[in-house]
Amino acid sequence: MSFAIIALLIVVGILVFAALFLVGIYNTLVALRNRFRNSFAQVDVQLKRRYDLIPNLVETAKGYMAHERGTLDAVISARAKATQANIKFAGNPSDPEAMRELAQAESGLSGALGRLMVVSENYPQLKADSTMNQLMEELTSTENRIAFSRQAYNDAVLDYNNSREVFPNLLFAGAFGFAPAELFKIESEQERAAPKVAF
Repeated sequence: MSFAIIALLIVVGILVFAALFLVGIYNTLVALRNRFRNSFAQVDVQLKRRYDLIPNLVETAKGYMAHERGTLDAVISARAKATQANIKFAGNPSDPEAMRELAQAESGLSGALGRLMVVSENYPQLKADSTMNQLMEELTSTENRIAFSRQAYNDAVLDYNNSREVFPNLLFAGAFGFAPAELFKIESEQERAAPKVAF
């Protein structure tokens, strides 16, 4: 064999190795991106469950809390904002701004629910209502599921972001269109406090 053929085989071998290496990086990033998107889908299911419970909760409380219209309206408004933010983020789970809006809306909803629970303690008949108690148990269960799903989502985002930021992946992640993902986090310490939902 001549030197030119050997050199050509070495160059082709290097190019094949480089192509396989890039394919491996690409496939890993795709798998991790799909994992964090799927993790958000699990959060989305629990958020929708909570959004569905809230109107029932408000309707049950309305009969007892006629003088607390502002509190009830705040819960309804916060639910609407959270629902819209959730729809926006679910359409593009890679959008960091949509995730920030969702986190803010969810914090607002948690705060409004917390105020509803504090005000409802002034109504003993409401606390004794079996429908209200059942709704509160479902809401508490849903809040726990949301926390678990959000943790799984954040773990998946962390794995994805770590993979796209390590060398040599960081050299190719941007070129392949893999933008960083945003964690689902609560910004302020006051918002970190769970709403009191016990009756």
